[in-house]
Amino acid sequence: MATARGYHHGDLRAALIRAAADAVEAGGPDAVSLRELAQSLGVSTAAPYRHFADRTALLNEVAALGFADLNAAYARAQAGAATPQAAMRETARAYLNLAFGRPGLFRLMFASDLVGAADAPASLLVPAGEAWESLFRAVAALDPAADLATVKRRAITGWSTLHGFITLVQGGRLKGFMTEPLTEAELLDAILDKTLNEA
Repeated sequence: MATARGYHHGDLRAALIRAAADAVEAGGPDAVSLRELAQSLGVSTAAPYRHFADRTALLNEVAALGFADLNAAYARAQAGAATPQAAMRETARAYLNLAFGRPGLFRLMFASDLVGAADAPASLLVPAGEAWESLFRAVAALDPAADLATVKRRAITGWSTLHGFITLVQGGRLKGFMTEPLTEAELLDAILDKTLNEA
């Protein structure tokens, strides 16, 4: 049976996820309200609870899909690269693309407490772990002879370089007098080069 907006039984869960993702992008995780999402979709305020126990459960699903998308972007970057160095560079670029292309989702994935929560579900932890493993493999491929501790050190320092740059940009901390005469493309290339060197 259809609702006033045309959502049929079985479609509401996907519609809620899409609407929540849009809300996260527009206003961050705090902008997500099951009641408001239900109203925007033309269903009863009780209807979302048939699919999600609470707001956190819905946000977990949005974040999980974000990690799955990031992992797919890493896979594409690595599959299309001619060398391990090119694969690492494009993997880093995929991370930057997520941060600057979908900043609300990026903050949900990496700045919220979802992944670190004691009761974080496997449906979130598995894709988050897979994304990390994909990044780790790209770093490991740069030097197959490196031991595990070395690869982990390189992976974390390289990731920190990327994440620190993103934090500075999104926080408005990089001013023109700091970056001029570098163009945006040159600055991004410098960060990608540094990430590759750290890794």
